[in-house]
Amino acid sequence: MSAGELPMAVPAPDLPARVRIHEVGARDGLQNEQAAVPTGVKAEFIRRLAGAGLTTIEATSFVHPRWVPQLADAEQLFPQVADLDVALPVLVPNQRGLERALALGARRIAVFASATESFAKANLNRTLDESLAVFEPVVRRAKDAGVHVRGYVSMCFGDPWEGAVPLPQVARVCTALRDMGCDELSLGDTIGVATPGHVRALLSLLNERGVPTPAIGVHFHDTYGQALANTLAALQHGVTTVDASAGGLGGCPYARSATGNLATEDLVWMLHGLGVGTGVDLGRLTATSVWMAEHLGRPSPSRTVRALSHKDQ
Repeated sequence: MSAGELPMAVPAPDLPARVRIHEVGARDGLQNEQAAVPTGVKAEFIRRLAGAGLTTIEATSFVHPRWVPQLADAEQLFPQVADLDVALPVLVPNQRGLERALALGARRIAVFASATESFAKANLNRTLDESLAVFEPVVRRAKDAGVHVRGYVSMCFGDPWEGAVPLPQVARVCTALRDMGCDELSLGDTIGVATPGHVRALLSLLNERGVPTPAIGVHFHDTYGQALANTLAALQHGVTTVDASAGGLGGCPYARSATGNLATEDLVWMLHGLGVGTGVDLGRLTATSVWMAEHLGRPSPSRTVRALSHKDQ
């Protein structure tokens, strides 16, 4: 599976020379599957993603199995991939999850906050401020252990219960996480309602509130077909970290209107066409997503995967 000479690289002005893709398929993607994927398949998936050139691969989540049974094998999975020479962040919901991750040698963790009260209650079973209070000792303990901390902020651009989310409300949560010690923030468009102007406005406000652009990543869903347009707007602002999911796997189990993540292949196709470096071999990545789609028993929703795999048939 090879893209050959396509896409032709035509650089655009004012874009970063290189983007780091934060691959979330093995965690955010597989946690949405109806049936649990075997641990060995997950480990091979991560190894193939690393072989395709992805350098940050979110491996799993140390949540209670009752909440995310698809990731109940975190203790078994992480040691199978810990030897890879890539960053392997893991999601932790609380102090217990952090200690489980640290015991296995995890060096990068993520906490998952909400920009809205409704989603905090649905996803975390706490108010927004209560959830932030839970994360504070987790972040402090992680930083004391020398661990890199990412703060996810969901519902940054819209909420299925509350509708539009005021930008200052999002900024308050983001600055709270930065004040705790989070090294990086990921702005989540959980239900995929953002548009490019909205993206630029939020990024500008965060800069005004003291959150530097290098500390910001973006996480878009493609519900209304806006994920790549929103990504481009973020790149034009200077963002260099973009979340994506191999084959377009995943969404959000707690937001019924959320559809799949931005497919990593679709992102790489656009970035390579813009002359932006990623270090990713698109052919190997596509082959990996086709392999995983076969294990899941359905085709990948990624347009690029479908186009490139069809050409090889």
